[in-house]
Amino acid sequence: MKKVVIAPQGFKESLTGMEIAEAMSVGVKLVWPEAETVLIPVADGGDGTLQALVDSSDGEIRTAKVEDAIGRTIDAEWGALGNGTTAVIEIARAAGLARLGLDERDVRTASTFGVGQLFIEALDAGFTDFIIGVGGSATNDGGAGMIQAMGGNLTDSTGKEIARGGIGLSTLANIDVSGLDSRMTGASVVVACDVSNPLCGPRGASAIFGPQKGATYEDVQELDAALANFAEVIAKDLHTDVAEIPGAGASGGLGAGLMGFFDARLRLGADIVLDAVNLDEHLKRADLVIVGEGQFDRSTVFNKSPVAVAQRAKRNGTPVIGIAGSLGAGFREVHQHGIDAVFSLVNRPMSLRAAMEDTKRLVAIATEEACRAIAISL
Repeated sequence: MKKVVIAPQGFKESLTGMEIAEAMSVGVKLVWPEAETVLIPVADGGDGTLQALVDSSDGEIRTAKVEDAIGRTIDAEWGALGNGTTAVIEIARAAGLARLGLDERDVRTASTFGVGQLFIEALDAGFTDFIIGVGGSATNDGGAGMIQAMGGNLTDSTGKEIARGGIGLSTLANIDVSGLDSRMTGASVVVACDVSNPLCGPRGASAIFGPQKGATYEDVQELDAALANFAEVIAKDLHTDVAEIPGAGASGGLGAGLMGFFDARLRLGADIVLDAVNLDEHLKRADLVIVGEGQFDRSTVFNKSPVAVAQRAKRNGTPVIGIAGSLGAGFREVHQHGIDAVFSLVNRPMSLRAAMEDTKRLVAIATEEACRAIAISL
């Protein structure tokens, strides 16, 4: 009996990773009815990471009322994994740029306060280990708002609490963590990060990511100086140097805050997810591995989960095929990184909307046809 490991990402704005995996399994079974299909939805630390980890661990998605980046009360989701100890927090769920209208975005004052509230929610529920997805934030405050929400005191030279937002860090003089939630002392924090930007400078959080969040040239200069001041005060009061650590600039400097205050470890998002779902164990004795994402293109080879899965499969010499919504420029580069063949689910002229509305059926068909091609030589 053949063993087929099915490990796709979700297709953005269409189906979750588990829904894609289930559709792929249908296609496999039409060719090999007796095959053992192992469904392992994956992600690369960005969008879909929470869902993939929850689905793979038999966990659940929970909801908490928190403040968004501009202080409005919202319902934000977080993941409670099946092991009962690990929580998944995606920054974008609380302080995401996509949550704000174009006229609501103000990177100078946007805060990660709601992220801290999610931490507290998970701690109150008994969770001690955290996986943090840091993409898509509207903020540039280095995680200062998160620390304020969790009881830390960030004050200016007069002892007054600084204003929320990245620009407030320009007045920061002292950090007092005596009131910071003590439960974080024994917590483990791993940050899913696929960027290596330092906190400040021409490759730092403000210069690289600030303009994407609406920052002007003048804003970038002021925000960069404010983060530099933040790093200096962290070094003075916490005795930790976060300024030059690769990845410190992730998500508006939140990487620096997580490392400086919680001794967080930064890892590639795909590796975190694949280890968490115990992929290597599932790959043992597999005859075929199927990966997938919305589009295969040149960017797929850069820390994306389909290639990460394929490279692990190749350690066992297992063939890997990929199913995608579409094939973009440079998609053939994936062949140099472990994916032996790729197939598009679009099998006739159709609009993007039509394809997205019929994704499940089209994925099953594409997977079936790929497996039939393989079966010719098996």
